[in-house]
Amino acid sequence: MKKIGLFFGSFNPIHIGHLILANYILENTDMEELWFVVSPQNPFKDKKSLLTDHNRLDMVQVALKNYPKMRASNVEFSLPKPSYTIDTLTYLHEKYPDFSFALIMGEDNLKSLGKWKNSETLIKNHQIIIYPRISEAESDHSQYIKHEHISMIDAPIIELSATKIRQMIKEGKNIRPMVPPEVFEYLDGSSFYK
Repeated sequence: MKKIGLFFGSFNPIHIGHLILANYILENTDMEELWFVVSPQNPFKDKKSLLTDHNRLDMVQVALKNYPKMRASNVEFSLPKPSYTIDTLTYLHEKYPDFSFALIMGEDNLKSLGKWKNSETLIKNHQIIIYPRISEAESDHSQYIKHEHISMIDAPIIELSATKIRQMIKEGKNIRPMVPPEVFEYLDGSSFYK
């Protein structure tokens, strides 16, 4: 059974922190591929700063073109909105019965995991790979960390945020080192985020 890691996000825009993390997971876990699932609408996020779904998907596709084990997924574009992780996983299991899917999430998501739709089913039926976030040093999520399906990985912490990158673009600052070169080219000369 092929093991696929699912990295959900708005990727607004995708940046080098995402790629460093994805590469670390591929090199240090048993995941054979990593899919960047571009979320059309997160029920917990404000939509007005989002580029269109297809612009964000395009950026992820150009960013990943030199990474054969990573791919962009638009699976949630055709599912009912808002997208819930459990519904996406159910759909993927039906479409790819020979694949095993693991969730990749930041430590900050552990706090709210209990509020996710069908969270018990999610945890019971899927491996969850947690990467560290600086802001979570004091947080208590010990009830989850001990679960057999949840594993913490010692990935490097890259404190880069898409929010900060969007702000810098708006202010006319140089973001070239923060995004893959292909994404820089995609954004440069466009009016995105300005």
